[in-house]
Formats: sequence, C-alpha cells, structure tokens
Amino acid sequence: MTPADNKAFIQTIMEARARRDNAPFLAAMADDFVWRIIGTTAWSGDYVGKADIVERLLKPLYAQFTAQSSITASRILADGDHVVVECRGDATTTSGERYANTYCFVIRIEDGKLREMTEYMDTALVERVLKPPPARL
Repeated sequence: MTPADNKAFIQTIMEARARRDNAPFLAAMADDFVWRIIGTTAWSGDYVGKADIVERLLKPLYAQFTAQSSITASRILADGDHVVVECRGDATTTSGERYANTYCFVIRIEDGKLREMTEYMDTALVERVLKPPPARL
C-alpha cells in the first residue's frame, strides 16, 4: 500500500471512531497487533496480540464508560508504512466524569493490517479519571 492508501485506510477507521463505531478498528488489527501506551500509568505498557488488547485493555477501559467513546481525528499524516493521527477522545465515565483525552497515535500498517501502534496521551488525565485496570497475571 502507498502512503496515500495507508492514510485513506486510517481515515476510514477514524471516521467510524468519531461515530463511536469501533468495529472497523478491531477488524483492521492483525492478530499479532502490538499496542504500546507510553508513560508510567497503570494503563501504560505493551499489549501484544488482538486477544490481549481486547481482554486486558479494551474491555476494562470500556467498562468504565457509560457509552462507547468517540475519537475524532484532527490531523492524519502518512509516510511509508506509518500513519500519525492527532485526535481527541470523548467519553463519560460511570462515575460521571468526562474523559476527553488528547492523543497522538503512530501506527504501522503492513499488508492492509494494523501491525503496531504507539499511543501518546494526557497521562495526568488518565491517572485522575480512570480506575486502574485489573492486575496483570
């Protein structure tokens, strides 16, 4: 895929995320997808494999929201097999707090699948608003 193809691929995924539709993002993940969250929060670290991402990251995270979060892209840049997305999320926690984080995702695409993503965000907001995920075994 060309950088333009990769950008269009991510644009489609992000348009769905803005509508609170996570399905295209999940479908685009390779089975061995790696999601790396930068920082030192309880949520930071590497989540390796689609199953690990769903079980250890997404399920505990989404359980804290009253509805599926939206993530709206403000800028998408592509270079080779990497796409960078600046975006803003919006959700309300079950405790009634607004979780409106700002993100930068650096995504690597290979053979039409998401292979890895590094997430940069407001870690202070994460620590203040989110409960920690279940302890890793």
